Amino acid sequence: MGNNFRVEVDESLEELQHRLRRAVTATTKERLQMLYWIKTKANACGTLSPKGTRCANANATRQELSQQLGRDESTVYRWLKRYKQGGIDALLEIKTAPGKPGLIPETAIAQLHQRLSQPQGFRSYSQIQEWLTQEYQVVVAYKTVHKIVRYKLNAKLKVPRPRSAKALPEVQDAFKKNCQK
Repeated sequence: MGNNFRVEVDESLEELQHRLRRAVTATTKERLQMLYWIKTKANACGTLSPKGTRCANANATRQELSQQLGRDESTVYRWLKRYKQGGIDALLEIKTAPGKPGLIPETAIAQLHQRLSQPQGFRSYSQIQEWLTQEYQVVVAYKTVHKIVRYKLNAKLKVPRPRSAKALPEVQDAFKKNCQK
């Protein structure tokens, strides 16, 4: 005899329809669609037959649901088990991997951000690399330092644009006066 795993959907049809219309990702839509089909199949049959017994087709079988969803039966079983244990919030929760921890500790990043906000700052990314090695004993690639400073901290190095050694200050002053007009 097969596993007789039945799930009663607590949410109303209106609530499921509302959530289905507002679902953003395909995975949440699939899971809500499964609950909706279970609920509509139970309502179509009615809760009790005239003799007081449950209708034979009151619950959609996992096999039918898996065929309709295009998923394996074990996936449908896992979703239903998750719903039975934790409700709709547990069913719709999508777990993601935490990812690899960063090479630079958070204290170092906070200190770096504070240092970059000061007027003197750093002159180059290699200077930041050296500072991280001296202060925190962390050896990090140039590219990593650039990504952290530029994109994570949204900071820029405090380096003036290079000027030509041959440029005359009088010519530059004249240019500045003419450009402002």
